[in-house]
Amino acid sequence: MGTLGPVTPRTRAVLAVATCLALAGCGGGGYTPSGPFRAQQEDPGPQVGPPADVSPAPSPGDPSTPGTDQETAGDPNVLATGLAVPTGLVLLPDGTGVVAERETGRLLQVFPDRSPARELMVVPGIDTSGDGGLLGLALSPTYAEDGLLYAYLTTATDARVVRFPVGGTPNPVVTGIPRGETRNGGGLVFGVDGTMYVGTGDTGVPDLAQDLTSLAGKVLAYDVFGQPVGTTPVFSSGLSDVRSLCLGADGSVYATDDSATGPDELNRLVAGTGYGAPRPLPGAGAPVLSVPGETGGLAGCAISGAYVFLGALDGQQVVLAQLGPDGAPVADPQPFLADQYGRLRTVVVDSEGALWITTSNTDGIGTPAADDDKVLRIQPPASDATSPL
Repeated sequence: MGTLGPVTPRTRAVLAVATCLALAGCGGGGYTPSGPFRAQQEDPGPQVGPPADVSPAPSPGDPSTPGTDQETAGDPNVLATGLAVPTGLVLLPDGTGVVAERETGRLLQVFPDRSPARELMVVPGIDTSGDGGLLGLALSPTYAEDGLLYAYLTTATDARVVRFPVGGTPNPVVTGIPRGETRNGGGLVFGVDGTMYVGTGDTGVPDLAQDLTSLAGKVLAYDVFGQPVGTTPVFSSGLSDVRSLCLGADGSVYATDDSATGPDELNRLVAGTGYGAPRPLPGAGAPVLSVPGETGGLAGCAISGAYVFLGALDGQQVVLAQLGPDGAPVADPQPFLADQYGRLRTVVVDSEGALWITTSNTDGIGTPAADDDKVLRIQPPASDATSPL
């Protein structure tokens, strides 16, 4: 498998072309900026909000709340600061983002023009012991009609998926997922057909990953009401700690797997297939990409066209790789933003091809700066002249 190497001019140029082609024709959003950003917003519309029958979000708080213009003024890539372990991140149709804080349960709206972030609500009932808390976030496949968010979180007794409108009461969708003091997973994504995929961890008990009677160490598949898709909710097994899921250009589901003992992996999931945790079995699926542990700690996944971007906590970077038509890397993966912002977690690609990234420096493992944690928005490598690498 590929290992991290230097970014070449050819890699940057190819990435620029591919990203532009992959995202050509994508639409913009519609909130009203409160100040200048790196590019002018076109055709601004009303500020984001839930559908009319949903209670409005609270007004912005005191200027000391996360993400004030004064706090972010020094770095144009920083959209919000002063967050507490931001984990889940979704982009709304108008181009703004909603970020979830793992330890507080807060949801905050973040703006690409770097307006002050505003608190939307606090998700109740989470238990933050170990590495638990509010771990994953996804928009309903019919968000435009129902205004619902889905969240993966841990309680005192289990891990579960809940859904709610902004400001509303979370209702359980899937319950009874095992939780532990470590390795609780937290991946959440909806497939192109509306299937809800849930990534779980082995809870520190590695053998659960290959135990098909357990929901731990798996990727699970449900409908929007929490009913299993098929005869069992287990879609894929043999996984250590699935912290992120993302969709490929063809709708395939990819999962990052943070290994406790070996290289981390990016897997292209196949229904009914087992993977190599805690040990390979006959017929086990092969990873698309392996990342050495010291540059891994994979916790974020986004795909744009032929390019995949993986947030790496331990590596303090985004791992960037180009995939060929067969789904295999065409070259060694490359480091992006290495050692610039500390531990990097969630990665999302917006309609303009920019990456939204959360840092994770206040998680008790990182070394936080005075204004950590942050939400970043930055273009991936575009050319020799503009690349931030």
